[in-house]
Amino acid sequence: MRNFRELEVWKDARLLVKETYKLTNSLPDSEKYGLTSQINRAVISIPANIAEGCSKYSQKDFIRFLQISLGSSYELETHTILCQDLEFINQNVASPIIGDIQSLQKRISSLIKYNKS
Repeated sequence: MRNFRELEVWKDARLLVKETYKLTNSLPDSEKYGLTSQINRAVISIPANIAEGCSKYSQKDFIRFLQISLGSSYELETHTILCQDLEFINQNVASPIIGDIQSLQKRISSLIKYNKS
C-alpha cells in the first residue's frame, strides 16, 4: 500500500481544489446546481481517486484509479473552458487554472506510465 500523503501529485491536486472552489464561488447563482456542482465534483474527484488508488494492493487497481483521476481532470478542464465560453469568467481567470490543470494532467499521466513499466 502507498502513502498518498507523500505524493506530490496528490498535494498539487488539493491545491487545485482550493483554486477551483474560489472560481466556482464567482459563478452566477443560476449555475449552483449546474456548472458549479459539476466543477466541484470533478475537482474533488482528482485527489480523492489518487488517494483511493493508493489503498489498492495491485498495481493494476492503482493505475485504474489514477486513470479515473485523469479523466476527472479532463472533465474539469472542459467545464472551465465552458465557463469561459459562456462568459462567466474571462481569459485572465481561466488561463492560469487551465494551465494548472494541464500540468497536473501531465504529471498524472507520467505517474500512470511509470507504474505501468
